[in-house]
Amino acid sequence: MSVVVGLVPTKEGRAAMVRAAEEAVRRRVPLIVVDIADVSRAGDTADLTSLGSVLQEVRATIGTTVPLTVHAAADDADLAEELITVAEQHDADTIVIGLRQRSATGKLDLGSNAQRILLDAGCPVITVKG
Repeated sequence: MSVVVGLVPTKEGRAAMVRAAEEAVRRRVPLIVVDIADVSRAGDTADLTSLGSVLQEVRATIGTTVPLTVHAAADDADLAEELITVAEQHDADTIVIGLRQRSATGKLDLGSNAQRILLDAGCPVITVKG
């Protein structure tokens, strides 16, 4: 059993990391961080730099309470598929993802990665706002 979260260079990704750490501590299960932060996807190296501080914050939150594993995804990995696969490999209790705020029209489209994770994951998915 574990909690799986993607390391994504966005405010929603940072919120998901913090919530996943809290969830892992609460459940007393390992935290599996899937490093899907890629410069070509992020577009802003400042966001990638801030991920290091978020990971440090997560390590401080969980301390030695639960194990933390960082899984590096391949550069060309499909984000949704990678999270689902890692969750299956580690028999995850849950996956934690961040969702963006959307306009009234944009609410019709959840986002392809989020939608695929919600529909295809074999475990519950916790969504958090940035």
